[in-house]
Amino acid sequence: MYMTATILDGRALAEELRTELRADVDAFMAHYQTVPQLAVVQVQGDAASDRYVRNIRKLCSTMGMQFHLTHLPPDVTQAILDNAIQQLSNDAAVHGVLIQMPLPAPLSAEQAVMHLDYRKDVDGIHPISAGLIAQGRLALVPNTPAGGMELLRRYGIPIAGKRAAVVGRSAVVGRPMAALLLHANATVTICHSHTHDLTSVLRECDIVAVAAGRPALVTGAMLRPGAVVIDFGINVQPDGSIVGDVEFTSAVAVASAITPVPGGTGPVTNVMLLRSVLTTARNQLSLQEP
Repeated sequence: MYMTATILDGRALAEELRTELRADVDAFMAHYQTVPQLAVVQVQGDAASDRYVRNIRKLCSTMGMQFHLTHLPPDVTQAILDNAIQQLSNDAAVHGVLIQMPLPAPLSAEQAVMHLDYRKDVDGIHPISAGLIAQGRLALVPNTPAGGMELLRRYGIPIAGKRAAVVGRSAVVGRPMAALLLHANATVTICHSHTHDLTSVLRECDIVAVAAGRPALVTGAMLRPGAVVIDFGINVQPDGSIVGDVEFTSAVAVASAITPVPGGTGPVTNVMLLRSVLTTARNQLSLQEP
């Protein structure tokens, strides 16, 4: 058994990525004489969303980026929401647009997203973005799986030729993570609530990424000794503590490398978002160059 698994430290990597991003933003502004701008569309009423948006605003300030918030009332109509997204998509001064999810009922996220210019889709949620990712083409990738892949790369964990399992098939984490692993030449199995004998699948895999939203779904006994574990789960317990989808205590004794929760994939996600904003800004400004 692996009693000294490498801890894939998301906080340390996020700090490294922030340093790199700030240098890249400075270079961009010196070249284009333009400040990258992120616009967030948020419907009021969700405390978790409020915290997330505050964190993004603070990070934009730290990175020297502009931040614009369109704050809509809880009873906003679909038409007003769609129009706000459309206006930001058409605004040349805005380089990236983030629709803060989840949207309250009866608003339709699917309809709202269709008013978003996919070239400014810094959260990778537009169907065109998803299609490009599925085809292995250049695209804006959802930031959570992008952060998971960055952890694997930065820690020098081999992916090509490895067998990988992704537990969870959501459109924003599980499916794109599977596609990214596939593009990196892993052999990928997607597992979900209808998968029979999950343990038998995971025991054959070198890399296990879990994004199911169920605490302690995966235990150390289900893992192949030496497996690399990426835990995307964020589950708030009755006592207020946060745990992942993987039972850390048993898994860390079996894995060769593992992300903790908190402090694993989470801290990297926000930096990946702003990196996408810089990418979209560069794409849009480069088209205007002679």
